[in-house]
Amino acid sequence: MGVLDVFLQHSSSASLFGALVVLLLVYIISSYIFSSKGNGKDPPGPKPLPVLGNLLQLDLERPYNTLMELSKKYGSVFTVYLGSSKVVVLTGYKTVKEALVDYAEEFGDRDQIQILNEINKGHGVVWSNGESWKEMRRFALTNLRDFGMGKKACEDKIIEECDYLIDVFKAFKGQPFDTTQPMNYAVSNIICSMVYGNRFEYDDPEFTSLVDRTNKNIKLLGSRAIRIYNLFPWIGKWFSEWKEFNMLTTANRNQNLRLLGRLKETLNPQMCRGFVDAFLIRKQTLEVGSFSANVGSGITNNHFHDENMMGTVFNLFAAGTDTTATTLRWGLLLMAKNPKIQDQVQEEINRVIGSRQVKVEDRKHLPFTDAVIHETQRVATVAPTALPHKTSQDVTFQGYFIKKGTTVYPHLMSVLQDENEWEKPHSFYPAHFLDKDGKFVKRDAFMPFSAGRRICLGESLARMELFIFFTTLLQRFRFTPPSGVSEEELDLTSRVGFTLSPSSHKLCAVSRM
Repeated sequence: MGVLDVFLQHSSSASLFGALVVLLLVYIISSYIFSSKGNGKDPPGPKPLPVLGNLLQLDLERPYNTLMELSKKYGSVFTVYLGSSKVVVLTGYKTVKEALVDYAEEFGDRDQIQILNEINKGHGVVWSNGESWKEMRRFALTNLRDFGMGKKACEDKIIEECDYLIDVFKAFKGQPFDTTQPMNYAVSNIICSMVYGNRFEYDDPEFTSLVDRTNKNIKLLGSRAIRIYNLFPWIGKWFSEWKEFNMLTTANRNQNLRLLGRLKETLNPQMCRGFVDAFLIRKQTLEVGSFSANVGSGITNNHFHDENMMGTVFNLFAAGTDTTATTLRWGLLLMAKNPKIQDQVQEEINRVIGSRQVKVEDRKHLPFTDAVIHETQRVATVAPTALPHKTSQDVTFQGYFIKKGTTVYPHLMSVLQDENEWEKPHSFYPAHFLDKDGKFVKRDAFMPFSAGRRICLGESLARMELFIFFTTLLQRFRFTPPSGVSEEELDLTSRVGFTLSPSSHKLCAVSRM
């Protein structure tokens, strides 16, 4: 189904004359934009059409696949037009690394996605720029570390959550079940304990509805309708997906307001429970300082306000739930799909750990298990393209001129499947991360968390979660397809969404202990 099919399927009757006038104006404007030249050589790319740009050449549900194909023709730096918007695409390890690390400042700004910008208006830590972004990122990193990220306190929280998750898996008594919700709830509870100051029960409707709505919105963000809305908001509001996305977002915002309200009412500056408390305390301190200061010498650039708090909480909750939980689900599916590799993981766990509790320090003694986790991240490529970047200044990169303010897509899938970097880029092959003696080896082209200034701020937390959750679950359960389904029949096709999660499936978790 193409762009026009989606439009016709979702549109309601409108004035033909008005539509023709709008299309004529867009044609004139886009023709001017497409013909505009920079101060040097532009990156090559397919010729765009007026209004639509290169949209008819893209698979709107899986654009990352089309971009991979286009890179074979136009090289590792090329241009596509999404509607009238110019986008420079970066592919392959060397090019993406050079841009994000060696040219970190030039490629370090964040570009906006229309539907998300309407909600967060550039606030928070993920979608902001400038001083607000620097302040929010610095504050988030500092406080998440204070509340355990990468430390023993966080390890203890994950281990505790493993016990709750194991009980859920055990309750199915080896019968097939969908791992989506319990995995989402378990992982979400880790970020909740750090952000709100407490975990939630898996049957708490306030918690489960928040997680489920977030998961649904991440799926909607990858739909054709929302992608078209982001490019053509004037037609996109007729789409039911737009209405559903905003309804779910409003519900989540109202629920967060209630949560934050309760935290404000019970705030004790002497007993900081989590990130929200730390933010509220800093906000109060700055407001008092600003009020007490002399006129003209007070704080004029206070980024600690309610919108930044709400935006950052939204960012941490979504990012801290989806990608890690999705990677773990891919890991369990791949184990059921590859029973011999699952045998090797469990043999190593039995030999090194036995029945005692898994700890972070065990990672260095479990090279094969660690390699399987890394290879799962590489093959799953949960985030096929990094969130959109934007050039902060004019830059000449690999001989091409890229103007300030140009949208840039670092294509992470092209890095994680770079044929120049990986022996078997399209296969599940844990040996990518093992040397000839079976010891774990790092790979430079392993970049699932992106790189540079905008690298995922929760990388250390995600790495800890992936190791403890995955190793503990493999220690306690054998994962198999449902009765009557062979390993070959398990589908590894990803579900369409903003991130790539497994298609709907069920697994059996057979207790080993």
